[in-house]
Amino acid sequence: MTRLRLALAQYPIERLRSLDDFEVKIDDIIRSAKEDGAEMLVLPEYAAMELAAAFTDAGDAVSERDAIVARADSIVEIMRQAAQRHRIWLLGSSVPMLRDGAVRNRAPFISADGVVQFQEKRVMTRFENEAWHVAAGDEPQVFETPWGRIGIAICYDVEFPMLARAQVEAGAWLILSPSCTDTLWGFNRVHLSARARAIENQCFVAITPTVGEAPWSATLDVNRGYAGVFGPCDRGFPDDGVIAKGQLDEPGLVFAELDPDLIEAVRENGGVRNHRDWPAHPAECRVVGF
Repeated sequence: MTRLRLALAQYPIERLRSLDDFEVKIDDIIRSAKEDGAEMLVLPEYAAMELAAAFTDAGDAVSERDAIVARADSIVEIMRQAAQRHRIWLLGSSVPMLRDGAVRNRAPFISADGVVQFQEKRVMTRFENEAWHVAAGDEPQVFETPWGRIGIAICYDVEFPMLARAQVEAGAWLILSPSCTDTLWGFNRVHLSARARAIENQCFVAITPTVGEAPWSATLDVNRGYAGVFGPCDRGFPDDGVIAKGQLDEPGLVFAELDPDLIEAVRENGGVRNHRDWPAHPAECRVVGF
């Protein structure tokens, strides 16, 4: 299969005044990625929530959520048009959107010719569940691309092995995991889970965060993390499995050249065969007394 030049946006949260400001910002990020040869760009989870302050001054997270829900279609359309204009595949910012009467966290995956599909976040964090009342999304999916099948595990979802495993068993060689975390604890849960998923499944996993402080936002007040791409710790890969890594909390783009054939090769001829040796059924656990 063809190699993929992937760009990951360490996305700076800024105070935008309008949808037009968001359109200009997204266009600038995509243009920069494209000029450096990117064929696919990943934006973080909830990056578009920075727009909320342009439409509400209530100062609470639910009002911010509702302000973006009301404009979700317009936000997705801005990203769709930008991807089509620059002829790039784009995993856009996930957006709280209404579907079947419930708010769900939906990430638009947009082809270079402007076709939009969605991956919904499956497992909600406490904030999403208790404060935002965001509903669980649909089951994991894989997406057909020119580089093969790709999975998406939004932030907290990457912490659950069975979700990534379902995508790998459906043919994914790469899992994209956009995130939004306000502490280094949260970031490291995503970071370490992504590396574990890459080892368990002998696949690539890519993460990318929102970064910066926004005291004017109830939702995105603090944003920590860095982008990275991780692979198996095995033959043909770096000893630590780190393919690419950004600078902590610094805005910018991180690039990686990813070869699907390397995944095929390590699954067949690696020092271990995690992908093949994954147990068909969960092991039963016995209690042993003394």
